[in-house]
Amino acid sequence: LMKIYDPEFSAYSYGFRPKRSAHDAMEQILEYLDEGYQWVIDLDIEKYFDTVNHDKLISTLREQINDKTTLHLIRSFLKAGIMEDGLVKPNKLGVPQGGPLSPILSNIYLDKFDKELEERGLHFVRYADDCNIFVKSKMSADRVMKSATSWLERKLFLKVNATKTKVVRPTKSNFLGFTFFKTGEKWQCKPGDDRKKKLYEKLKLVLCRRKAVAMPLSLIFTKVNQIVRGWINYFRIGSIKVFLFKFGQWMRHKIRVIIIKQWKLPKRIYTNLMRINKVFRCGFSDEDIHKTANTRLGLYKRCTGNVINYLLSPKVLGIKKAERPGLIDPLEYYLTR
Repeated sequence: LMKIYDPEFSAYSYGFRPKRSAHDAMEQILEYLDEGYQWVIDLDIEKYFDTVNHDKLISTLREQINDKTTLHLIRSFLKAGIMEDGLVKPNKLGVPQGGPLSPILSNIYLDKFDKELEERGLHFVRYADDCNIFVKSKMSADRVMKSATSWLERKLFLKVNATKTKVVRPTKSNFLGFTFFKTGEKWQCKPGDDRKKKLYEKLKLVLCRRKAVAMPLSLIFTKVNQIVRGWINYFRIGSIKVFLFKFGQWMRHKIRVIIIKQWKLPKRIYTNLMRINKVFRCGFSDEDIHKTANTRLGLYKRCTGNVINYLLSPKVLGIKKAERPGLIDPLEYYLTR
């Protein structure tokens, strides 16, 4: 199916296709915005993967694949049903999400919509069921939104979510987790506030003090590194330098609290801090470290002090030791990508 259909897909379809990614879609959007197409129609197809019409999909496939065995196999796949609580639920509409055939079938189904938009001369970007159309005026945007919605419902039997489908300015748009802002004459992208919030929430689960103190640092560092690297690799084409500077400080503070909590006893805290002080020649006096180890301040307040902040610096936390990886510095990792 990929060999037959992929060469014929629209150049503005980026989802589930070889050598194409969300980053390519964002670059195309920025090109549109720089050309002056600064009204965005954000189309939201309601429960797309659950509402694909089987008969319409098979008839679309039959245009290129006139093979009964293949079509029968695809229909069997579509009607295989879903297992819920040990019972098979019949499937009369939609393609199973997560199935190996679903991505290509979803692109084949929506390719007719892509071709329709191209025939109308519209500027658009589609990634799976997420589609944004770009025009130059509010009046055009309202007209295109109504006609595109009507076409999807009449021709492809898909329901467009009326509350989520909207006409917005790029700064209010959110596509694949990105939003947009303008610097001078050029448009740029950045992660949406919801994606930043999700990153914090994800790390809060890993760095929950009550759970983390019972885990080895090697496991904590590994989990944190995986989450942060994955997030930065996806959003690296956006402007995230300022955010990562603040985020890195917050992340390291949480890590320091866990480390001090694991050391637990004032004597052990003092011994470990003195060892780091001597190895890295930080220049803190015995009295400074003794005060930090024996203070009656809470863990969070203690870990904001100069001694612990300086001794458990990004450089020290980033040192790899035996099975324990070094802790990632988000800003440094972003700047080297």
